[in-house]
Amino acid sequence: MSTNELMNSMVNPQPINVEEITGIKNRRILQPHENSLSAAVEAVNNCLKNSSYQPEDIDIVISGSISRTRVAGSQQHFDPALSLFIKKEVGLKNAIHFDVSNACSGMMTGVHFLSKMIQAGVVKNGIVVSGEQISTISETAAREIENPQDPQFGSLTVGDSGAAVILDGKGDADNKIDYIELTTCAEYSELCIGKPSQKTPGYALYTHNSEMHKKSRLMMWPMFQKELLHKQGRTFQGEDYDYIIQHQVGAKFVDRINALGEKAFEASMPQNINCLEEMGNTATTSHFIALHSHIQNNNLKPRTKFLLVPAASGLVTGCLSATISHLGAAA
Repeated sequence: MSTNELMNSMVNPQPINVEEITGIKNRRILQPHENSLSAAVEAVNNCLKNSSYQPEDIDIVISGSISRTRVAGSQQHFDPALSLFIKKEVGLKNAIHFDVSNACSGMMTGVHFLSKMIQAGVVKNGIVVSGEQISTISETAAREIENPQDPQFGSLTVGDSGAAVILDGKGDADNKIDYIELTTCAEYSELCIGKPSQKTPGYALYTHNSEMHKKSRLMMWPMFQKELLHKQGRTFQGEDYDYIIQHQVGAKFVDRINALGEKAFEASMPQNINCLEEMGNTATTSHFIALHSHIQNNNLKPRTKFLLVPAASGLVTGCLSATISHLGAAA
């Protein structure tokens, strides 16, 4: 669905060019027979096909999606865990499972947990997956938005998606997670809340964008990573990143947070990667879809270094540094 199509469906048309502001031209929408579960299952199956693993080899599956639909319609199911149904559908018969819920950083939180579990020797490998059916909030927004200050305006950026990644302990200098650290500042949690709509049937997302995107909030990432590196006697410039992937909220958001990062680190930002134009904001999967798309369409030099920067309501920030040399690499 194009942004123009979505804007033309609004009950109360608004004089704002969302495509120009966000850089989002299109987004993907799940079909009526599809849902969070089916998107997650397809992502896991594709992930396994690109790996050396069979379903029975997987020790754990972690689901980190915001949406948890598993039948036709938009009803959310929180218990039993969505990961249980993913496990059964794919045939991960030996895998333990659990869900994590951490807004748009849910999948990255799953990667954080799994990497620590592998380091601790609890499991040898695992899958982190997310299936997102979040276009329902854009449908609600199109019905209900009455003015440009409406807190649902951010919902016009989202698209549906599925992504999965396998981690194991076989990493080497060419393919590895260098480090991953996250932090949450819960005092800002009320700035972005998803819940049943206050006006019509369906789900809605209420975001106070002017507050969410204040300089003090956006500075959480560079200050967090700067302190993290300082404790290790390192600098941002010394990390020698090739690429950076910010949360895919919108082009101007990405430009602004990268500019603030340059000032804070006193260093140029790596080349930016995004999938905004054709995918939009895909919530928990955004970094991994952007990463996959880039690797799939480009020949990587050995030991290409990526920095993934989460941003989620809560507020959540942090950093994931990964060295990758080819698609399908064991991280």
